[in-house]
Formats: sequence, structure tokens, C-alpha cells
Amino acid sequence: MDQGKVKDITFYSHSLQEDIELLIYVPANYTPLNKYNILIASDGKDYFQLGGISRLADKLIDDFEIENLIIVGVPYKNVEDRRKKYIPTGEQHEAYLRFLAHELVPYLDNEYSTFQIGSTRGLIGDSMAATASLIAAIKYPNIFSKAILQSPYVDEHVLQIVEQSPVNNALSIYHVIGTGEDKVLTTDKKIKDFLTPNRKLHNLLLTKGYNTFYEEFNGNHTWKYWKPDLRRALIENFS
Repeated sequence: MDQGKVKDITFYSHSLQEDIELLIYVPANYTPLNKYNILIASDGKDYFQLGGISRLADKLIDDFEIENLIIVGVPYKNVEDRRKKYIPTGEQHEAYLRFLAHELVPYLDNEYSTFQIGSTRGLIGDSMAATASLIAAIKYPNIFSKAILQSPYVDEHVLQIVEQSPVNNALSIYHVIGTGEDKVLTTDKKIKDFLTPNRKLHNLLLTKGYNTFYEEFNGNHTWKYWKPDLRRALIENFS
């Protein structure tokens, strides 16, 4: 099996007024003669290092289980940086969403042979990164048509954004949460219930008529469970 390449790119974001270190997976079969889907991962370094997403993509593409796919990891700098950008109350949240939609996507469309249509672009994230992925997809449904949510952080602000959003039937949401996530130790050393708010989010998405895949897995808020779920998530969204 041929392996794709992972490039380290420094990208300056005018929205965020800072350099962003990107990880860009380009599959082994890349050629400008073909067109490629795009998946953007917040918590990007985790998806490459803990999730092994590039090696998984190599195998799935080689076995013709998913379509051609370029994966872009957007790492966070530290815990505080993650909070500022990923959750709705974060001071850089809106700027981060603009960066994803209006800076990163045009850059990728210019640098690589992509379809340049929303139906071929997706976002993925775990925990707070899943929150950012969901809200970006809801806010920019013409740019992103897929949101893969692994145990998203959900609070009243997230639920309110979803409640007030106009439904776009082209948006597909893949959503998993662990039954053991009723007691999650967060980065600020507090115990929070992720399971109940995620169930509320799922019911809200159903009520509003979103195209949603939902499952509760037997596990907790760790990569032990998110990593094996990635195979199905990629196949569900890019087969």
C-alpha cells in the first residue's frame, strides 16, 4: 500500500491575526488530473498522532472504500487557545470560523485539485473541536456539507445556535457520544455531564429535520473510542 504525504505548512490567518501551523495529508494517488474531497480537522495534531487518520485514509483509499480525500489538520496551541477558538463564548470563536470558511478553504481550492463545491467538503472534531466543526457547518452550509462530531462539547449556547439555525437539507451530521460520558473530567479539572446535553442536541437535530447519523458507543471521552470510530465515520461521509 502506497502512503500519502503529510505536509507541514505555516499559514497566516488575517481573521485571527496569527500564523497557523497546518498538517495537510495528500494521498499517494494525488494528481491534478483528478478531483479531491476535503476534510478539515480541528484538534488536527490529535487526529494525525492519536487517531492515525492519515494511515487510515491510505488504506481506505487504496481499498476503494472512500473517494479521493485530502485531510487538513488544524492544531491548537494550548488549552486556552482551544477554548478561545472552539466554543461559542470564546473570544476568537467567530474569527476561527471565518478562517476555516473564508481563508483555509480558498487556499486549499487554489493549491490542490478539489471539486470546489460544498458537497465535497467536511469538518471533523472531538470534544470542543467537534463543537467548532458543527457550528462552522451550520453557519456556512454552502461551504461545508458534512460535520463529523465525536463526543462534542454541548452547552446552552450550542443548543441555542442550533435551535435558531435555518435547516439546510444538504448538511449531513455524523454524531457519536459515549454512554460513559456522563462524568467527564475536563481540562479545567471539573466533572461535567457530556451525555445528557448530547442527547438533547440529537433530539434537536431530529426535530429540525437535519440529516443525522447518531450512535451512543459503550465508552468514555478518550481516543481509545474515537480512533476506532474513524473508519466508519470516513466511510459514512466519503464513500
